[in-house]
Amino acid sequence: MNPEQLSSALADLDAQGLRRRRRVLDTPQGARVRVDGREYLSFSSNDYLGLANHGSIAQAMREALDRVGAGAGAAHLLTGHHRLHHELEAELAAFVGLPAALLFSTGYMASLGVVPALLDRHGEVFEDRLNHASLVDAAVLSRAKLTRYPHGDLVALERQLAASQARVKLIATDTVFSMDGDLAPVADLLALSQRYDAWLYLDDAHGFGVLGEEGRGVLSHFPLPSRSLSDLRLIYLATLGKAAGVAGAFVAGSADLIEWLVNRARTYIYTTAQPPLLAAGVAASLKLIAGEPWRRRRLAELVARLQAGVAGLPWRLMPSDTPIQPLVVGGNAEALGLAEGLKKRGILIPAIRPPTVPRDTARLRISLSAAHEPGDVDCLLEALRELARG
Repeated sequence: MNPEQLSSALADLDAQGLRRRRRVLDTPQGARVRVDGREYLSFSSNDYLGLANHGSIAQAMREALDRVGAGAGAAHLLTGHHRLHHELEAELAAFVGLPAALLFSTGYMASLGVVPALLDRHGEVFEDRLNHASLVDAAVLSRAKLTRYPHGDLVALERQLAASQARVKLIATDTVFSMDGDLAPVADLLALSQRYDAWLYLDDAHGFGVLGEEGRGVLSHFPLPSRSLSDLRLIYLATLGKAAGVAGAFVAGSADLIEWLVNRARTYIYTTAQPPLLAAGVAASLKLIAGEPWRRRRLAELVARLQAGVAGLPWRLMPSDTPIQPLVVGGNAEALGLAEGLKKRGILIPAIRPPTVPRDTARLRISLSAAHEPGDVDCLLEALRELARG
């Protein structure tokens, strides 16, 4: 695309209401933020447990900074794999109940490393139609055949698995779908993966810290077979920049799986390790996630308060028991207009439009946090009622 074509394409994005622009955050992440110089009540982050600005996490990172410095300085397979990384990987594996874990810089990089390490052009990846872009891109990068099934349609998925002649099969799914807030049927997917000798790759980016006993994620949330998870072809991914409040991601599974990824996941091998101080921050975060269940209780209370309060409004909340509460508006211009109306009232919520969501389902993605108070939800509901009255 030449410069003239770029300018024309950007103008087309403007005309369709699809151009994205960055906002500049001037404060720590939280329920109240200053963005582009103005104060807002924010329902815009993935900081579900309110840990991104927690004092004990920051203190752990400050202490690590004094001990180990700012940067890792090298890739993990050179001299960048610090003891803090090593110890955190063991903690993360134990936290989700799997034998071993491997840190990645981001969830996106994790998926781009894992899938091509396990499949090539002789394999086939089966993905839910609403999967995150990182899972789709990982399948494309692997050169395996990519087969997508309608959202949550396990009948269609089983039909596709039964017809596949691939040497290696992998089912990949979000556990909590990031724009809808609903859950994948993990137990049923696990049963299908066993029946058809396929890997099951669970992207628990929005479930880790929120779902399950002590926030241990989707593997704890669902009743899964008594057979040891380590004996299954299971790959578990979670990110550490959402509910955990820090940064990065990890993949957990069998010891052999993790050893293979150390040797074959290109996004692990060919990048500088994350600063060790981030590992110290995550270790502190794990203690808070497990030890402060009130954060998840508050989230459940806020979800119920919001869902009860939208009755009678012209827009509908999609069914979700998670902190992700999508308010479907419809058209792009209408969603942008509603978001702008809230912004003028000091409330920040992003308007999500295609291609992130299907056409004519533009929505406001309301993200709740344990940092919110019940009065914050009431404030949002009153603003929505004002806008509905015109």
